[in-house]
Parts: sequence; C-alpha cells; structure tokens
Amino acid sequence: MNLYEQLFLDRAQLSTRRHFLQRCAMGLGGIWLASQSQAATRLLTKDPANPLAPDLPAFAPKAKRVIYLHMAGSPSQLEMFDYKPDLKRLDGQDCPPEFLAGKQFAFIQGVPKMLGSLFPFHQTGESGQWISDRLPHLESVIDELCIVKSMFTDQFNHGPAQLLLHTGSQNLGHPSMGSWATYGLGSENQNLPGFIVLTSGGSNPDAGKSVWGAGYLPSVYQGVQCRSEGDPVLYLTNPSGVSSSVRRRTLDAISKINHETSQWMGDAETVTRIAQYEMAYRMQIHASDAFKIESEPAAMHELYGTEPGKESFANNCLLARRLAERGVRFIQLFDWGWDSHGTDAKTDLKQGFVDKCRQIDRPIMALLKDLKQRGLLEETLVIWGGEFGRTPMRENRGGVVMDFVGRDHNPGAFTLWMAGGGVKAGLAYGETDAMGYQVVKDPVSVHDFHATTLKLLGFDHEKLTYPSQGANQRLTNITKPGSKVIGALIA
Repeated sequence: MNLYEQLFLDRAQLSTRRHFLQRCAMGLGGIWLASQSQAATRLLTKDPANPLAPDLPAFAPKAKRVIYLHMAGSPSQLEMFDYKPDLKRLDGQDCPPEFLAGKQFAFIQGVPKMLGSLFPFHQTGESGQWISDRLPHLESVIDELCIVKSMFTDQFNHGPAQLLLHTGSQNLGHPSMGSWATYGLGSENQNLPGFIVLTSGGSNPDAGKSVWGAGYLPSVYQGVQCRSEGDPVLYLTNPSGVSSSVRRRTLDAISKINHETSQWMGDAETVTRIAQYEMAYRMQIHASDAFKIESEPAAMHELYGTEPGKESFANNCLLARRLAERGVRFIQLFDWGWDSHGTDAKTDLKQGFVDKCRQIDRPIMALLKDLKQRGLLEETLVIWGGEFGRTPMRENRGGVVMDFVGRDHNPGAFTLWMAGGGVKAGLAYGETDAMGYQVVKDPVSVHDFHATTLKLLGFDHEKLTYPSQGANQRLTNITKPGSKVIGALIA
C-alpha cells in the first residue's frame, strides 16, 4: 500500500456516520435549492485542467473584455462632471438644516459651509456634455463617454463601499467583478491570467486585495496583481543557478505528485493548481513580452505620457491596451490618492486633486484613442469611477473650517462613466439635485451597474451563479433583490 492509498483510507475512516449524514443532508439541500431556483440555469461546468478555456456567454455580448479604471478614495464629481451653478451661488453660506438631518458623515460635524465648484465648467463636443477645465485632454474624447451622474450607494466608508462596488457585497468573502467575468467567459489567452490588476498612487485600495479576490469561486479566477516596473509578477524570473530546463523538470515532478493526489483525494482544486503552475511557466515568456512597454514607438509614449521603468497610472494605461490586445479578459487599474478631505496639501482640492487630475487626464484620453484606432474600443468596455461621491459642503473636522479645502464622503450621488463595449456614446444619464447631493432622476444602484455590465458581457445577471452556502450566489447579491439592467445605457 502506497502513501496515497493510506491517506485515502485514513480519510474515509475519519468520516463518522453522523458527519456523513450531515454532509449528505447539506448536499441534498443544495440540490433541492438549485432545482427550485430560476438562477440555476447558468451554473457552469468547468474543466479543472483548463479552467480559463474560452466559454460562450448566454447570448451575444456587446463587449469581449473590460478595462476598469478605479480612482481609489473617490474623486469629486462636483469638480469634474456634475455642473451645479446653484451650488456656486451658495458658496460660503451655512448648510441648510435639511441637508444634515438624519445624515451620516465620515468627518463633518456641526454646521458646515456650502462649497461651490472650485473650477469653471463648460459644454463641449457634439453631445454638449458638461466638463470642468481640469480634464482638457479627456474633453477631446468626450463624445465617446456614457456619463452616469445618478449612481448611489448605501456605504459611506471606503473599505465597505469599495467591496460593494467590486464584489456586490460590503462584506468580505465575495468574488469580484473580474472574477465573475473570467469565470463566465474564460480567457482568450492561455499564457496570461484572465484577470490582471495594476496599481498606482503608492498604495492599494482601502479594502485591500479583497476587491480583486475570487471569494467562493475557484482561486484561479482571482485577479493577479502585476507591477509596472521590474518583473511584472514577483519570482517570475528563475533564481540564480536555476535554468529553464531545471524548472521544467521540477514542475513535471510537482505535477506528477499533484495528479496522484487529485486521483486519490478527488479535489478539483488540486488539478487547477497544476494548471496554474503551468501558466506561471508560460508567463516567463509571454508576460515579459506583454509588459515590455519600452518596445512601443516614441509616438505612443508621447501620446500616453509614459515613463518606462517607473510605476505610474500612465504606464498602466498603456499596459492595459497591450493586455487587451493579447486577449486578457478583465484588466483592473486602481489609482490611489483621490480622498480629497482637505486635511493637507495632498488632499486639498486646490492642490492634490489638481495633481491627480493631471496624472490621469492624458493617459485616459490616450487609452480611448489608442483602443479606437486599433478597432478594439467597440469590443472593450472601459469603466471609470470611484466608490462614492463627495459632499456639496466643505469639510470641517471638529466643526472648524480647515486651512485646506476638501469635501466629505457622499454615498447619495456620484458619477461613473463608461465607453466602448456597446454603451451609448455621448450620453449623460440621470440627474442629481441642484446641490449635487442626492439623485433625483434615473437612479442607478451599484447592483444595477453590475447587472448592466454583465448584460454587456453576454450574461443575465440572475443566471450567472455559483453554489455557495446552500444557495446559488451571484454578483448582484441574492439578499438584495430588484437589481435591473439599465437598458438606456446600451447602444
């Protein structure tokens, strides 16, 4: 009897009758729940040995891939896209009591002053969209944007709000949008991860790596964080003294052990681990090529404002295009530093915010133009936004007006835009009140946004599910029914 036979027998002997009946009951209960649920019709069967193999969606998709640009900390919509002339007229006056009653704020205390936009707005493009003067480069592609001004959330702190936006739940343990996309569609490139994450700004989002985690989905669908300087993935280069042939023999030996373990234990995750080892080996060649932005022509670096060898949002935008054209399914860019509370120069709307706008303005314009001229924009859904909005009142920690100018968190209204991938270009959707404080027309919840994104990728959000905790879970969250596709955003 070999080691694996002994382990199998030991495992069987450890399963008591009571344990067996408990597990059996849970299994039968799960089967019954699945049979009763209409959402069960999109449970997918995946080959553990090739979990990222391309899969057909439920119906013809508008978009083949997603590039999601998340501004961690949440930029002020009142300084970028949501023009409020009435708020400008109230600048410096005491906030009306009705704006404060029953509201929760992260930091505002007492009676704050109203704060009009610090920068001039104007209408531009054939669509006549409103935009501030902080985004002159993005203005040149404004007619590509579908700007949703009526987003809202029920979370007013960064971590929970980011989790809700990216996983459908404010609690830990749920799969991210990118994980759902790669679970549903697989990847067009078997030599790179299907879901790649790039960060800039010097820090990860407040919610940490959970915002690109796989949750209860198989781990192969989690986001792989890559770097825009040095090796794209740590330990991708062989250590000193280890040749490619030695690495190949090592992987073959590990693979043999894992196959034998899988045969005796019956754990599909073990087979998936083999596939991940093999991808890591292939990535030594293909990832290094994909991340070599220095090979781009000088004109492309001029367009994006890139600096090869440095970590920057501009570099990550160029990398996103290179990954998109190589068939990566979901590319997530997190740019940290948008929490404009006005506590210091970096969070001052007159200084730090201006610097952040300058850092993203040109690269985003370049990304949209680059994708379009390569014929990729119409099949690539580009998303931009934060996790909530900012208040029309000036922040006043301790009830005292601060030296720098900032705005507190506002879950009641924020702006998000999309481009390409089957959305209506040149559209401004939804409205907020005269202060930009609350949505008053065509509200879009976070789960409505999720349902619409999945629709563009070819899925019914109620039918792309995965069994966990006795129910068929989904991105639009079974505990919060009523999510809907916003058809007016789809071309």
